[in-house]
Amino acid sequence: MKQVIASMAGTVWNIAVSEGEQVSAGQSVVILESMKMEIPVEAESAGKVEEIKVAVGDFVNEGDVLVTLS
Repeated sequence: MKQVIASMAGTVWNIAVSEGEQVSAGQSVVILESMKMEIPVEAESAGKVEEIKVAVGDFVNEGDVLVTLS
């Protein structure tokens, strides 16, 4: 299992993937909003989206797990 973690604190603005979807390294999976800026969070490696652990509107802290990949 690989995890995509939040690089900074913010609100989940958009989820760009769905469970079961194949993603490639560098692909944006979640967009966070912080201080009126949109910050894309990218997958570090390729894999299949196993579980999305956040919902649009959730507040996350730096280091929180957003998505797990298999």
